[in-house]
Amino acid sequence: MDRLVLDVMCGKLATYLRMCGYDAAYALDLPIGSDEGVPDDELLTYAQDTGRRIVTRDRDLARRAEDAVLLKRRETEDQLGELVAAGFALSVDEEPSFCGACNGPLTGVSPEEPTPDYAPDPATVDVWRCQSCGQHFWKGSHWDDVVETIERL
Repeated sequence: MDRLVLDVMCGKLATYLRMCGYDAAYALDLPIGSDEGVPDDELLTYAQDTGRRIVTRDRDLARRAEDAVLLKRRETEDQLGELVAAGFALSVDEEPSFCGACNGPLTGVSPEEPTPDYAPDPATVDVWRCQSCGQHFWKGSHWDDVVETIERL
């Protein structure tokens, strides 16, 4: 499966791709650039150095990147459709691999482990924790919404 890096215009799309099992880094989460953005040259270098394919809405950036995916639509669901048309396999993984917030690896939380107040009891619901940022995830209403969106494509 492709390792991706999404430019600053594709942040919401990164979450969907992570739920579909893609290692999808988001430009504003990377240790490059600034709060204002990531210069194209730095994003190109990062993509090349880490073996990632760029997903972007920026025509100039797409022209400069080898094998970039240029998206033309603004809405996330439309962008997902463009990725399907470009040959990306999109289906929500039965067990998540990547953190929706930071793209870190997820591991299952054992039933005996405590979880934060916002997370369900892992003795009754499968819960995963990000090894990078510590956020907890489970299959709730957001999961169902993403599954429905992907199934409509």
